[in-house]
Amino acid sequence: MDERYPIGKFQHEEEITQDVIAGWIQDIANLPGEVRKAVSELHEDQLETPYRSGGWTARQVMHHLADSHLNAFVRFKLALTEDKPVIKPYDEASWAELADYTMPVEISLQLLEALHARWVVLLRSLSDTELQRTFIHPDSGVITVWQNIGVYAWHGRL
Repeated sequence: MDERYPIGKFQHEEEITQDVIAGWIQDIANLPGEVRKAVSELHEDQLETPYRSGGWTARQVMHHLADSHLNAFVRFKLALTEDKPVIKPYDEASWAELADYTMPVEISLQLLEALHARWVVLLRSLSDTELQRTFIHPDSGVITVWQNIGVYAWHGRL
């Protein structure tokens, strides 16, 4: 097992149906509350503890979730409004070393709550045609909107 992915990497080999996509969207809708619950009883020492040797602290993971999901939201909007946009990746590890990653996790919890409220409304409005729209990730290639919904449902698993 790759310790960077304790739940494994995203995989979905079953048929992609509207019910599967609706379930993924519900997972995205539920994430802010689940994350808030998971960190609610952590004290400062626990927030500063890496989840694995050489890994990020719980605080860094929380701030990463906000950054990653904010980037994802923008990528969805680009895919829905432009023809096969090439998105810009970012250096997650370097972002995790910036000063804002030392802030209280409450800041990122509030960001996730507001962001996911908007994101879920957008995702639930998508037509079959919009679900097939794509963006191009320089490292991963062509990604459909529906695939990216699955990726971010997976990304938020605790």
